[in-house]
Amino acid sequence: MFARVTHFQMKPDMVQDAIARLDQMKPAIMNLPGLHQFINAINEDGSGCVVALVESKEISDANEDAVAQLWSQFADHLTAPPEASGFDFVANWSA
Repeated sequence: MFARVTHFQMKPDMVQDAIARLDQMKPAIMNLPGLHQFINAINEDGSGCVVALVESKEISDANEDAVAQLWSQFADHLTAPPEASGFDFVANWSA
């Protein structure tokens, strides 16, 4: 498993609109190849991150164009392009 973590900064006055748009995009996001889990967290100031748990780094990398297309739908909401990094999976615990 592989974790892709993407930090972003939304314009604070666009957060609610971005959340509504995200809800509409759920089918497209969840249909990305190899995606096991999608977590999106955002603060009132617009700072946030996405954690995507994907089958492998190779599959995550292969999704790059599709993910860029999804992010492009938030271009007017963002103060800067999102910054992604990846990590080898170590644990996935739930209470």
